[in-house]
Amino acid sequence: MASLRPVTLAKSRMLPLGEPWKALVPGGGLRRGATVVVEASPGFGGLSLALSLLTASSANGHWAGVVGVDDPGVVAMAELGMDLRRVLFVPRPRGAWAESVADLLDGVDLVVVRPPSRASHGVARKIMDRVRERGTVLIVLSEPHASWPLPPDLCFAITEARWATSSRLDARYLNVRVSGRGEAGRASEHVVILPNRKGRAAAT
Repeated sequence: MASLRPVTLAKSRMLPLGEPWKALVPGGGLRRGATVVVEASPGFGGLSLALSLLTASSANGHWAGVVGVDDPGVVAMAELGMDLRRVLFVPRPRGAWAESVADLLDGVDLVVVRPPSRASHGVARKIMDRVRERGTVLIVLSEPHASWPLPPDLCFAITEARWATSSRLDARYLNVRVSGRGEAGRASEHVVILPNRKGRAAAT
């Protein structure tokens, strides 16, 4: 795949994050070459969180890929603020999900992947090495049946999710634990809204 990244954008070592994430992550962005894991049980909003990490980058001209998500909910993605013209989808790679991720890493700036099962250490290591080599960002949705086997550079763990309701579902409140390596080594706990009434991620 030919690279979709403009040369000027490739020179930046940090990819932007939108609210509320940029206030919760050291440096306020995602470092190129990093692997980010979003840990969540089904129904806890893990996919929404993972996709929300793409919004500021796509709005600023960066390309993204989404692998292994049958129905990513393009309306919800647009409400999050994502530029869908800069997102490539591989919805059903099945057993070839790792190969699909590797192919996209050659041409985009960020890749979100939902592995169908737990990756082996060897596969995970090979993907993470390629992420560092290509200077992209990998965002893995890690669920109990498909946990990521290696320590990431940054981790968002959703420990609780609850909906606020009136005559409809108004907003979902997530308890999120942010941890990782380096400056992110000291874990912090936060409550964020995802989605709020406008479909966006927001601080409480």
